Amino acid sequence: MFVGVNTDASVTRLKGSGRPVVDLQARMALLAELRSVDFVVPFDEDTPLKLIEEIKPDVLVKGGDYEAGSVVGADAVISGGGRVEIVSLLKEFSTTGIIDALNSLE
Repeated sequence: MFVGVNTDASVTRLKGSGRPVVDLQARMALLAELRSVDFVVPFDEDTPLKLIEEIKPDVLVKGGDYEAGSVVGADAVISGGGRVEIVSLLKEFSTTGIIDALNSLE
């Protein structure tokens, strides 16, 4: 399985200053330790479309804050015979939730 990971610059552009909380190397190392992950690939663009078009995955997975019809690259995956899967988010494990909880302690 391939996992695409936004670079730090991409995360900052998308989420704002102070993000990411965990840098690219640490995020990639963590993902690479998962048994099901074969390759971790960084991408610097704001969306992974170019990476998706290059890799041509059979399955494109996104978090539950997305709908299948709005997932970048879904058309490319589906037209190639693949599918899009939306997985539920674990609210207590989101970086935004952790930051909000820490800020509420101040």
